[in-house]
Amino acid sequence: MAETLAVATPKAPPVEHVDVLIVGAGISGIGGAYHLQEQCPGRSFLVLEAQDGFGGTWRTHRYPGIRSDSDLYTFGYRFKPWVGPPIATADEILKYMDEVIVENGLDRFIRYGHRIRSARWDSGTSRWTIEAERKDGSVARFTTGFLWMCQGYYRHEEGYTPEWPGMARFRGAIVHPQTWPDDLDYSGRRVVVIGSGATAATILPAMAGNAAHVTMLQRSPTYFRTGRNGIDIADELRQLQINEEWIHEIVRRKILFEQARFIDRTHNEPDTVKGELLGQVRALLGPDYDVDRHFNPRYRPWQQRLAFVPDADLFRAIAAGDASVVTDEIETFTETGILLKSGAALDADIVVTATGFHLNALGDIDVTIDGETLAFNETVTYRGMMFTGVPNMAWVFGYIRAAWTLRADMVADFVCRLLNHMEERQARRVDVALRPEDAGMQLGPWLDPEEFSSGYVARGQHVLPRSGDKPEWRHEHDYWAEKDALPAIDLTDKAFVYR
Repeated sequence: MAETLAVATPKAPPVEHVDVLIVGAGISGIGGAYHLQEQCPGRSFLVLEAQDGFGGTWRTHRYPGIRSDSDLYTFGYRFKPWVGPPIATADEILKYMDEVIVENGLDRFIRYGHRIRSARWDSGTSRWTIEAERKDGSVARFTTGFLWMCQGYYRHEEGYTPEWPGMARFRGAIVHPQTWPDDLDYSGRRVVVIGSGATAATILPAMAGNAAHVTMLQRSPTYFRTGRNGIDIADELRQLQINEEWIHEIVRRKILFEQARFIDRTHNEPDTVKGELLGQVRALLGPDYDVDRHFNPRYRPWQQRLAFVPDADLFRAIAAGDASVVTDEIETFTETGILLKSGAALDADIVVTATGFHLNALGDIDVTIDGETLAFNETVTYRGMMFTGVPNMAWVFGYIRAAWTLRADMVADFVCRLLNHMEERQARRVDVALRPEDAGMQLGPWLDPEEFSSGYVARGQHVLPRSGDKPEWRHEHDYWAEKDALPAIDLTDKAFVYR
């Protein structure tokens, strides 16, 4: 009789269980881990991060001059005083985050190099099963009772670059800020930066001086605010040797008060605000500069994100002749640069496409609910944090007119309070669902285009959840309303269904 050979069956990877699994070790995920440790002691958790280290955006982006476009007194955590200049470099932000991790012993909870491929919810066990791919190609499996999505809202692996005619024949380098080559030498080179947002306004002065010349090519202008990269009251309080925790809170409140007043003015007196913003630019560039053409947008102030230019470095580079702005549209790339629709040509050795990013939802993870693929854009959001038909999950999505971390801190408070409430009532599952009084509620997009019209939103709105016409069923994008509303959420409201 022939001998039967046994065929070895590959062993399935071991499964590790935690009470809460946080996706992403960026500003939201590290903050979430801190709050979970402080507010839900004894609960087990892990943070899974696809990259080789913490930081998210501040690790992904390595372009010249990368810095925050929000002040660090509000972009920083409420529990960790910021002691540097309000507009900070990526390295300064990473150092700050590293201090948070080390001071609170969070490093032992973070697993780097784990890219989540799938998340499967099973109602029978009230658990999520997570599969993550490690750097070596092996698979790690986890189960968790609650999934906390802190991965942001754009695709880190690639930025958005439009397809213009003739790009293939351009003999120079085309780079996107999100995938900046470490060995790119731009000294003495002619550089064209396509775009007019905060990234373009950061790159231009950082490259000017070393490059032969830097041109910002924009289809339409953007509003900018300028000012000193410092805060007088913070400097004065430090001279008085006031405790840094007090300084952080005082300056934070002052900035938030002034931001609220400014945003209110952009709605109630937009023409006056517009005049003030353009007046700043005219004072820096002189009476002969065509400010109306290059810095007078078609939209009202704050209908798109309004970037702060610290110490007016963008305008100083233009005034010095090291940089310039061209407002036109691209006809085609040529071998030596870009031909514009006006007939003018821009010679370039390097073209930087500061043209935005790909908006995504839930980190491009394959999510299923009891075997059914989740159609995220068919859900309705509960205050921009939870979603109908998606059990035991919360998502952090920050603000468009204020610092992201303001909301990340408040979402963390909500999640911790919800987890503690579930434990008290011995519930293993929570869903949000429309209430009887919400029947027939009109649904709309995640972001109202009249309120915020940036290109990445227009391109990606279709992948995001729907919102309702009641405060509970939309993301207000208004810190000054939510700072009181989110802590007051009634967890016994009929919108929460516990099982």
